[in-house]
Amino acid sequence: MAGTVEGRIIAAGHALPAPAAPVATYVPFVRTGNLVTVSGQLCFAPDGALRHTGRMGSDFDLAAGQEAARYAALNVLAQVKAAIGDLDRVTRVVRLGGFINASPGFTDLPKVMNGASDLMVAAFGEAGRHARSTIGVAELPLGALVEIEGLFEVA
Repeated sequence: MAGTVEGRIIAAGHALPAPAAPVATYVPFVRTGNLVTVSGQLCFAPDGALRHTGRMGSDFDLAAGQEAARYAALNVLAQVKAAIGDLDRVTRVVRLGGFINASPGFTDLPKVMNGASDLMVAAFGEAGRHARSTIGVAELPLGALVEIEGLFEVA
């Protein structure tokens, strides 16, 4: 049965995917004390397909970039749930880091990342407001459009 946070995610028209397996030599999350750090998660769609491959500014418009950021954020939350069992135990989204595969000159990186940030606020309310970095990069693993990492305080 979904808790309050998952209920908000579902009410917003989304669902948590199964946690993705790492694509290289790392663990998907590390818990130390009351903090969970989630490794970068790609923008796998709910069916497990990586539909957003390419670059912002040449292959995708802003709406598609925001969708990719939401998918990556949902994958981050799936890892948090795997780490602690219930997203209602998250007391604060501390930080998100976003990496956007972008063409030279594409400057709307923060608007793309808002797809992830808006999802966190919708899911966690004020506790979902977080510090953030957004970086444009030349390439991402598997050619993904967006990769997001996160830091969460948990009870």
